[in-house]
Amino acid sequence: MKDGGGNSEAWAVFARELGMNLRRRRAELALTQEQVAEYAEISLYAYQLYERGTGTDGRPTNPRLATLIAICQVLEVDLEQALPTIPQLARPRS
Repeated sequence: MKDGGGNSEAWAVFARELGMNLRRRRAELALTQEQVAEYAEISLYAYQLYERGTGTDGRPTNPRLATLIAICQVLEVDLEQALPTIPQLARPRS
C-alpha cells in the first residue's frame, strides 16, 4: 500500500526540511520541544520525530494536517511558511 508519497526520496527530503523549519522557528522563539508539544497537545515523542523528519523505522514522518496546524499556531508561523517546497507526484504518461 502506498502512503501517497510518490517519490519516496523526494518525500524524505521534504520531511527533513519540514523538521529543520520547525526546529529553526522553535529556536527563534526560544521554546523547548517539550513546550511546543505541550501547547500543541501532542506527545513529546511525536514532536521530536517531526523535527527529525524520520520515524524509528527510518521512513519519513507524515503528520496529520490538524497536527501541523496546531504546531504552526504554537510556533506563530503560517502553514505555508513552515512547509518546504512540495515534491511533484510522478504522473503516468499518456
